[in-house]
Amino acid sequence: MKQWWRRWTYEIPLAIGDALWEVLVVQLAALLDRLTVRKVIAFIPVVILVLAYYHRIPIPPELMLVGDFLAYIDIFSVLILLGVLSRVTTMLFVVKQAAARIARFAGNVAAHLPRRDVRHRRQRGAATRPHRKPERSEDDRALGGVWDQAAFA
Repeated sequence: MKQWWRRWTYEIPLAIGDALWEVLVVQLAALLDRLTVRKVIAFIPVVILVLAYYHRIPIPPELMLVGDFLAYIDIFSVLILLGVLSRVTTMLFVVKQAAARIARFAGNVAAHLPRRDVRHRRQRGAATRPHRKPERSEDDRALGGVWDQAAFA
């Protein structure tokens, strides 16, 4: 009888307490660790449906539409994300083209600018080479080609 009394007054309440601790504390904490905003939003339409079918509480149709929207939020979020990404890719394409044009323009400008040669500097007192004089004067050059006879005629 003493073992029976000990079992029902000591061991069974401890086993029930351990089971309640496991369910209400440990498993609830594990559930809360895995809980995300998406899961909470997905559970809201279930609560609205339970309240709608519970006939004592009237629910306006707008609240039902909000519940439908929350139920289909994955589809709406994918559509919104695709819309945003298409705009982002378009903007990136325009920026990439503009950057290519700017780089090409800068390359053309750099190619056409005169370069300064700093490796071989002239001394200040060095004489420059005199320019060669042409062998014939300008008057002689005008009459020296194929058109000389046409010029005298």
